[in-house]
Amino acid sequence: MKRREFLIRSVAASASLAVSPLILSSCKSDISGKKLTILHTNDMHSHIDPFEEGRYKGLGGMSARASAIKKVRSTEDNLLLLDVGDVFQGTPYFNMFGGELELKLMSEMRYDATTVGNHEFDNGLDGLKYAMQFANFPYLSANYDFSKNTIAGNVQPYKIFNKGGIRVGVFGLGIELEGLVNSSMYGNTIYRDPIAIAKEMVQELSAKKCDLIICLSHLGYDYGESETPSDKRLAQEVSEIDVILGGHTHTFMEEPLLLTNSEGFITTINQVGWAGINLGRIDVAFTQKGKGVIAFKPVPVTNEV
Repeated sequence: MKRREFLIRSVAASASLAVSPLILSSCKSDISGKKLTILHTNDMHSHIDPFEEGRYKGLGGMSARASAIKKVRSTEDNLLLLDVGDVFQGTPYFNMFGGELELKLMSEMRYDATTVGNHEFDNGLDGLKYAMQFANFPYLSANYDFSKNTIAGNVQPYKIFNKGGIRVGVFGLGIELEGLVNSSMYGNTIYRDPIAIAKEMVQELSAKKCDLIICLSHLGYDYGESETPSDKRLAQEVSEIDVILGGHTHTFMEEPLLLTNSEGFITTINQVGWAGINLGRIDVAFTQKGKGVIAFKPVPVTNEV
C-alpha cells in the first residue's frame, strides 16, 4: 500500500479549494482539515527590476514579487516560500554586489529555503560563502558534498519545517558541475548521483514522519531519451517525493505535470520559467481520506499585483 497517492487538478488562482474524493492515502488526525500553500521561484538570475522592454516588458521585479507574496500571506496561515537556485548572475546587480542584494531582498520576503544552482558558483566558493551571510534562510543541497571546502557548514541536505502542525521535509539536488562550471569555481566540491541521494532522502524524511516531501531540483525538467538526471527521471525512478519544484532549464509550465511511475506513485512537477516573471503556487489540503493537491496556474508578477 502506498503511503501517499495524489490527484492533481489545475485551476485558476481564484478558484476555491477542492479536495478530490479519489484520494486513497490516510493522514494523521491532528492535521486533518489543514492546508499548506507552497509558493516557489527558480532561476531569478539577479533580476531585481522588472523588464523594461521586449516580450517580458513590465513583468518581474523584486518589489512586485514581494507584493504578490504578501497578498498570499494575508489569506493563508500555513505557507512555505521556496527557491530552486540560480538566484545569481544575469544583471549588473550581481556584478556590483556579488549576490548580497538578492539575498537581502529574499530575506525580507521571508523565504524559507533555497538550493544551490550552478550559477551560485560564479564568484567561486569564497564568493558564495560571502553572499550566504545575507540569507536568513538555509541553503539545502543533498548531493553536493562541501565537507572539504570553505562552504562546509553553510549548506545542509534537508530541513523539516513545521507549518501549523504539518511536517514538511524539503531537500535539494544540484546538477553535475563538471563541464558546466569552471572547476576553479567549485574546487573540491564532490558531486553525488542525485537519483541515489534522493532515495536516501525519502527514506530518512519518511522515517522522521514527514507529512509531505518536497525536492528542490536544480537538475532541469527533461532531457528526452538522455540518461542525464532530470525532474522527470527523478520522479520516474524515486517514489515518495510528493512535489518536485524544478529549475535550471527555465521551463515555463502552464500547469504542473502529474507523473505516475512504475510503482504507481504520483509526483507533482512544477517549474515557473526564469527571472522572477512568475510565482508558482501549489496548495495541499489534508483530510481524513488523505491529501489533495490543487495546482494553480503560475501567478504573473507585474506591477499591478
